Amino acid sequence: MEQAESDDGAPIGFDLVGANPRASGDPVLILPGGPCRDPVYLGDLAGLAENRPLAVVHFRGTPSTGGLSRGWWTDAADAIAVIDQLGLSTVDVIAHSAGTRVALSLATRFPERLRSLALVTPAAAWLTETPHDGAAIATRRPEPEIIEALASMNVEPADENAFQHAWRAEAAAGYARWTTAERQHAQVGSMSLAAAHAWFRDIPADAAARIQNTTLPPTLVLGGADDILSGVETVRAFATALRAELLLIDDCGHYPWIERPEPFRFELERWLTSRGAHSPRR
Repeated sequence: MEQAESDDGAPIGFDLVGANPRASGDPVLILPGGPCRDPVYLGDLAGLAENRPLAVVHFRGTPSTGGLSRGWWTDAADAIAVIDQLGLSTVDVIAHSAGTRVALSLATRFPERLRSLALVTPAAAWLTETPHDGAAIATRRPEPEIIEALASMNVEPADENAFQHAWRAEAAAGYARWTTAERQHAQVGSMSLAAAHAWFRDIPADAAARIQNTTLPPTLVLGGADDILSGVETVRAFATALRAELLLIDDCGHYPWIERPEPFRFELERWLTSRGAHSPRR
């Protein structure tokens, strides 16, 4: 793992993934979700690192970076520290789930540093206050695990033990299918209640309005057509508010590089290729 120094002097960890000597272009900045989930759960994003190196940020609150988030709005400065450490003027950004909030903070506060955004299965309802439609999607999934997951999602965990129990109980809702591969992936990458709470502190009351009033770089929203966690209509409204291109992958939940790796990789490689791969060095 490599390190960058943030604006307050804190060390921020990041991994450079993609040792293929044929890989070309600047690293793509990868912002994991969770929030503050150990980014090992991302793997190599269905082989995306074979063609472009990936710089995967370990946010504050993950086991490797330590500490606690200053709130996702402020943590955009940690991503800037990684971009600076890479010596890049501008970057392409791929963010997953909760990490899309940091990506949008980046685009709002540091617009000159971003070349493009790809927001994968974003946490969406908060931006437009569109009612979350995950429960309606779940009616197509009558399995007992889904019923248990929905019940758990309506209860705020009181302590770390309850949080870990809820995370396990809700795992099945993250996927369009609940086979061995999905069950195994759901166990990868730890996160904590303290880190999740810190992620949402000190967020400007007008953050959503500021984001929507910003001229974003070219933005792709990539969702799952069966994503109970993010919803579908909520993601549509999210993409519309951001004036972004929207793509929904069929038979897919919250983790498309696990569930539908081929269309996921194809669409992101198409997107990155259309943006160009090189940035002036700082």
